[in-house]
Amino acid sequence: MEQFAREVMSGRKRGLAASLLRAGMWSAQWPYRVGVACKNVAFDFRLREPFEVGVPVISVGNLTTGGTGKTPIVAFLANWFRDAGAKVGLLSRGYKSLTHDTNPKRRRGTEDHSPSLTLRVSEGNDEKLMLEQLCPGVPQWLNPDRILSAKRAVVDGCNLLILDDAFQHRRVHRDLDIVLIDATNPWGYGHCLPRGLLREPISNIERADLVIVTRTDQASAEELTAIRSELVRCNQIGTVIEVSFRPSQLINSAGQSKPLTDLAGQRDFGFCGIGNPESFERTLREIGSELVGFESFPDHHHFTLDDLAWLGEQANTAKADVLLTTHKDLVKIPNTDLQGCPLWAVQIGTEIVRGAPMLESRLWSILERVPKL
Repeated sequence: MEQFAREVMSGRKRGLAASLLRAGMWSAQWPYRVGVACKNVAFDFRLREPFEVGVPVISVGNLTTGGTGKTPIVAFLANWFRDAGAKVGLLSRGYKSLTHDTNPKRRRGTEDHSPSLTLRVSEGNDEKLMLEQLCPGVPQWLNPDRILSAKRAVVDGCNLLILDDAFQHRRVHRDLDIVLIDATNPWGYGHCLPRGLLREPISNIERADLVIVTRTDQASAEELTAIRSELVRCNQIGTVIEVSFRPSQLINSAGQSKPLTDLAGQRDFGFCGIGNPESFERTLREIGSELVGFESFPDHHHFTLDDLAWLGEQANTAKADVLLTTHKDLVKIPNTDLQGCPLWAVQIGTEIVRGAPMLESRLWSILERVPKL
């Protein structure tokens, strides 16, 4: 359904039925936009006051729904501040947590079993499990009420908080508001939900302190120039950082790793359940092996035993040598192979390709305000 919706939103789906759907979705976006505008006006004109936590707060969010690479950016920031001596706490709403209710076929694990590649059921979601591995030792609080989470984090000794996916969550005051833009689909097909993927109009990015454009290695020079021009139009001048996510190695559920060069001459079958599956498919086509099949699932998909068996069968039918998925998906899968086909995840690294001095300067200015423990 997600793939079908994207085909309709983007205009790639043609025909009378698709056109009628787009017309209905176009009409439905206006009540949504009115609701978003009313909420923002309330905060802009101080009719509602954001909660002051008492310690520096950094928000990392999106202008659109779907994957912009937020998790590796959150991990990058958490590790930077942790290594600089801050006691960092991560706060998120815990979207699609891996509980027994949402994932009944998994064996039960414990919430504090961290950082483990074999954890299957917890009070967390795939992003929490992935962050436990990317920034071990950094505590996380998952709760839709992030004011409550912030209070608990400060009581537990955190002196700097990172709000995950919080550009639209304005109830908590933030000292640095970062918005991520995916260079492969920066403006969500140019419309707000449900006609497009925008959570709010593009012009609202003006209130961000920093803009990070991700996946710049997957966009052309012309596309990047167009993105920069649009950001200038939105008064984002001298505040734009550009980042690439480059594959670094392969990992599996047993905690093993191996270099990407091991894929040379291999036939691979890829799959994922992330917000931007096209980006992962493009990555697989660029790492030096032959992609013989690819399947995408809904974002944050909870893989069942039937899903895994079917994927193994598809890989064997395609005569694949290896199954490849994302790190975010691997944390939910205990297997090292599916139907005899080895399963590995492509781990990526965050590379700042433009604006590194500016980003570091802003982070140091936040660090200076962190209260001493």
